[in-house]
Amino acid sequence: MNIAQAHMRITRQAIGCLWVLVVLLGAAGPGRCERIKDIVDIQGVRSNPLTGIGLVTGLTGTGDTTLLSRQVLANVLRDSGLVLSPTDLTGGNVAVVMVTAELGPFDREGSRLDVDVSALGDAKSLQGAMLLPTPLRGLDGQVYAVAQGGVSLGGWSGSGTQASAAKNHQTVGRIPDGATVERSELATFIEQVAGQRSITLHLRNNDFSTAQRISEAINKSYPGSTVVLDAGAIKVNVPSDITQTDIIAFLDSITQKEVTVDLPATVVINERTGTIVVGENVGIAAVAIAQGSLVVKVKETARVSQPIAPFSDAGTTVVVPSTSLDVQEQNAYLIPMARAVTVSDLAKTLNAIGASPRDLIAIFNALKRAGALQAKLVIM
Repeated sequence: MNIAQAHMRITRQAIGCLWVLVVLLGAAGPGRCERIKDIVDIQGVRSNPLTGIGLVTGLTGTGDTTLLSRQVLANVLRDSGLVLSPTDLTGGNVAVVMVTAELGPFDREGSRLDVDVSALGDAKSLQGAMLLPTPLRGLDGQVYAVAQGGVSLGGWSGSGTQASAAKNHQTVGRIPDGATVERSELATFIEQVAGQRSITLHLRNNDFSTAQRISEAINKSYPGSTVVLDAGAIKVNVPSDITQTDIIAFLDSITQKEVTVDLPATVVINERTGTIVVGENVGIAAVAIAQGSLVVKVKETARVSQPIAPFSDAGTTVVVPSTSLDVQEQNAYLIPMARAVTVSDLAKTLNAIGASPRDLIAIFNALKRAGALQAKLVIM
């Protein structure tokens, strides 16, 4: 193979790779579909928070020194048959903690839950802590789980008389599978009204267009089975030929369908961090922007003033402060901006101005004020 043939072959491979890249970019562009199960929640399928007040032991002098911890310890010892006063006990090796967990919608008796533990008193570290059996209650006051086990901090701490070192937060820990479910609260997601069974889907991001597309996608397989209640809810009627044992298969079949998600044009600005997020459908009308800034530099220096006559008592050496002020005004050019129809076009136009994130925040606010920003502006 000669050099010309080799060059032609490489050129053809490059063109082929370019076409593949174009196809991939086209596939990743607007119109990407999402599964219904990834953009909706099923009404009734939710978790329930559980909380409890517990006591951890085994701390090496980093526990509570408050009366609360001694009182809780006295209560624990009283349940074991030892009657002691809180004043008879000393703190430091125990700590009162808040224990929290989430009871899942389908967790049954015997299931295991992850538990979070956080100090309530003045404990400095929960390193090496062992949580005593702690009942976890729901908002109705009923006990749904019992937590117990060693607390994992995911870090460490060490200290001496003059220095200390720590990694990660030392007063909050986690116990994987640290709670056992004693009472279940199974979710009910099928509604029955006048003999008609139905399931309600809630959109995580409310939008009328997306809700309508979900309804149309489900109706293709089950004609006339859906009703769009509003921008955030779609009611799906279960066909009469679907038996009770086939409900899960029916739900899986409708949530596996893909739809195109349509979101309103939005620009989100976090002024504290200088973060700007621009939505896909954001557009800007044809405008002209002048971007410039005034830079003021102030420099403080100290100068030493010596007496005029050497070896003379006519004067004293003093320090004289000196201030230099420099004002620079950068040129502001009026830059025309054509109407941006895509996020890519908008990013290229704004990047061409050479503005910093802080400048872009001011530009977006000015565009909104001028009526040129065709999007909702959200400032965090």
